[in-house]
Parts: sequence; C-alpha cells; structure tokens
Amino acid sequence: MFNFILRRVAVAIPTLIILLIASFWLMQTAPGGPFTSERPLPAQVLANIEAKYGLDQPIYVQLWDYVVGIVTQFDFGPSYKYKDRSVNDIIAQGFPVTLTYGVISFVLAIIVGGILGMAAAIRQNSWLDYFAVGVTIGAQVLPNFVMAPILILIFTLWLGWLPGGGWNGGQWENIIMPVIALSTSYMASIARLTRSSMLEVLRSNFIRTARAKGLPDRTIIFRHALKPALLPVISYLGPAFVGMVTGSFIIDAIFGTGGIGYFYVNSAFNRDYAVMMGLTILLGSMTILFNMVVDILYAWIDPKIRL
Repeated sequence: MFNFILRRVAVAIPTLIILLIASFWLMQTAPGGPFTSERPLPAQVLANIEAKYGLDQPIYVQLWDYVVGIVTQFDFGPSYKYKDRSVNDIIAQGFPVTLTYGVISFVLAIIVGGILGMAAAIRQNSWLDYFAVGVTIGAQVLPNFVMAPILILIFTLWLGWLPGGGWNGGQWENIIMPVIALSTSYMASIARLTRSSMLEVLRSNFIRTARAKGLPDRTIIFRHALKPALLPVISYLGPAFVGMVTGSFIIDAIFGTGGIGYFYVNSAFNRDYAVMMGLTILLGSMTILFNMVVDILYAWIDPKIRL
C-alpha cells in the first residue's frame, strides 16, 4: 500500500507542475492585459505600472519568481484590479464560503444518493424502486444553472421562505438553496450508480452461495455486497468533485454568495490574471489531491488495484 501511495504522489507532483506552468503561460499569452482599457494609458504610465508588478521582465523570470513565491511563502502575488489586496486575501475571503456549502453538498450527495440507491436495489420492482428511479431521472435533467433559478422562484418569490441570495455569515437559510442546487444532480447520479452496482453484486454467485448458507439479508448486504458495490461509486467521486468545483462558479454567480467563483468570474471580465491564475492553481491542486485520495481509497477497498 505504501508503494502504491508513493506512485500516486510521484504522478501528482509532475501534474501539479505542468498545471502551474500551463496556467502561467496561458495567462501571459492571452490577448490584452490587466491594464488594457478603451482609453489607452500613456506609455510611460503603463511602463511604470508594469515595472511595479514585474511584468516588464521576461516570461521565464516572471515564472521563476512566481513559483518561488508560492513554494517558499505560499504567496500568489498581488491582485491587479483589487486595489491594495493580494490574491491570498481574496482566497481567504472567498474560499471558506465555497468550501462550506461545497463540502455540505458533496457529503449530502454521497449519503442521500447512496442510501436511496441501496434501498431501490434491495427493494427492486417495488414502489420505492420506481419512486427512486423516477426522482433520480428528473433530478439528472435539471443542471444547477436551471435548478437554482427554480429554487429562487419557488422559495423566495412565491413562498417567501428563504432569501434569494447573499451569505450573511453562513446562516442556514442562506446555505440551503445553494446546497440543494449544487448537490441534486450528483445525488441522483450516485443513487443510480449505487442501484445498478448493487443489483449486479446481488446477482453474483458468491451472494447466491451466502443465501444458500442461510445468512440473513442484513449480513449479506452489509458484510458481503456493500463493499464491492461501492467501487464504481468511489471511482465516480473524482469527476463529481470536479463537477461541483466548476458548478460552484455558477452557484456563486446566481446566489451572490461571495465565494471564489464570484471572484474568478469578475477577474475574467477585468483581466485580473493574477487572481485567475491563483484560483486556477488552488482548485487544480485540490482536484489532483482529491483524485489521489480517491485512488488510494479504491486501492484500500480492492487490493488488486495496487498491483
């Protein structure tokens, strides 16, 4: 197991380095710049601004300084558009917001989706199975950018139960709609994946043998069937995490939560490449790390993967 983890770390580190270099190169070579506007600045003023931020240096020098700042001080540099603020300040403001409702959404999707899928498989062809399949099909065809306005329309404009946006320090009434909008489609996917995987395992020969031995259904399901049935679900968690990260940008924009998606979108419009690059590297690093954790968890459940 230790060697397997080392192999995954050995793959993750070069991937992270490639992400950093590619992000930096793409931002530097993009048309326009953070100080480009409809009314061009005088050449001397523009030169002074670029010298202040080190943008007058060759790209390889800028890249080296940027990497050194991240590695030695975890410093993503200053923002070009948010006056007197660094990228670290912006991350410190927006990341806890996105992390709060993102983690709640992710955990909720796994728990509810897993339980619903297991229940549907165990009670196949019952009303519970038909209900679960119908709900999950309906939920999958409603992406978060459709679900969010529907929730605002119903619970804010029609019923007046919940605020239509804002964060307000993370009060539950401000969290509940972003969580539902972000988690619903992934909850449905996990439920359908769990159901199909559990049905396949329950039809396996070793489950028939366990039933022939007279083992109770509870023991068969939780001791013998659950572990192999979870393998496809675990492999799906990586893509689900990436989808939730990108989906949080839409949630931030619609509900105005002030998370990192809000800053990323604004930085894209304002050409604040420093903020975009810092957030890209942060989210990319989280994705690489989470996928590595999923691989390790998969290998722990199924030792054959370590070979």
